Amino acid sequence: MRHALITAGSKGLGKKVTEEFLKNGFSVTVNYHKDIEAVEKLKHTYSHMKDRMLFVQGDVTKKEDLTKIIELTLKRFGRIDCLINNAGPYIFERKKLADYTDEEWYQMIEGNLSSVFHLFKLVIPVMRQQQYGRIITYGFQGAESSPGWLHRAAFSAAKVGLVSLTKSISIEEAENGITANMICPGNIIGEMKEATIESSRTLADKNTPIGRSGTGEDIARTLAFICQEDSDMITGSIIEVTGGANVIHRYHI
Repeated sequence: MRHALITAGSKGLGKKVTEEFLKNGFSVTVNYHKDIEAVEKLKHTYSHMKDRMLFVQGDVTKKEDLTKIIELTLKRFGRIDCLINNAGPYIFERKKLADYTDEEWYQMIEGNLSSVFHLFKLVIPVMRQQQYGRIITYGFQGAESSPGWLHRAAFSAAKVGLVSLTKSISIEEAENGITANMICPGNIIGEMKEATIESSRTLADKNTPIGRSGTGEDIARTLAFICQEDSDMITGSIIEVTGGANVIHRYHI
C-alpha cells in the first residue's frame, strides 16, 4: 500500500488532499499544528479507515518536529511514497516588507522553504531505497517568473526560492524514480478550501474567469494525478490551478 505524508492535512486544502488519498487507497500521515478539533472530526469521519491513518502534531518551522513526523511514520508504515508539503505559514495583514519583524520574516522562510528542505533530507533515503517517490510543493500564481507581490514580499520570496528548489530536486532525483512538482492554487479562501467542485458551480464568482471559485477538491485532484505511478513524465513542473484568476495583482494600492 502506498503511503502519503501530508503536512497541515487536517483542515482546509490539506483536508481535501487527505480525503483524496484515502479514497485512492493510500495510507496517510496527517501532520497538524494546533487544530485538535479538526483532527477529531477527521478521525470520526474516517473511523472505518483508522488502520490507514496516523496523526502527528508538529510545527513545520521546527526541525525537531519534522524529524518526529518522519520517524513515527516510518515506524508505523515503513515507507513514504508521497511527501505533500501542504503546510505554509502566511501573514494575512497586508503590509510592506519594511514593516515586517525579524520573527515574521523567519517564520515565512522557515515554514515555506526550510521545512521542505528538512523533510526532503529526511525522506530521500527512503524514496531512493524504494526507487519511487512523489514530492509536492505549493506556490502561487506567477511564482515561476519571480514576480514582486505587493504586501506579500516575505511569503513570495520563500515560494519563489521553493520553485528553484523543486526543480533542482526533480533533476537530481529523477534517476531514483522520484518526481518533484509544484502546485499553485488560485484565490481559494474560507469555506471553499474544504468545498467540492460540484458545490462551487452553484456559486457565481465574478473574480474568476471560469465563473466559479477554486476549491480544495480542485487541488486534491491535481495532486492525486501527479502522484500516480504513471505520471512520472511530469516532474519539475509548476502547475497553476487558478481558473484564470490573477491573484497577485488583485490589489494595486
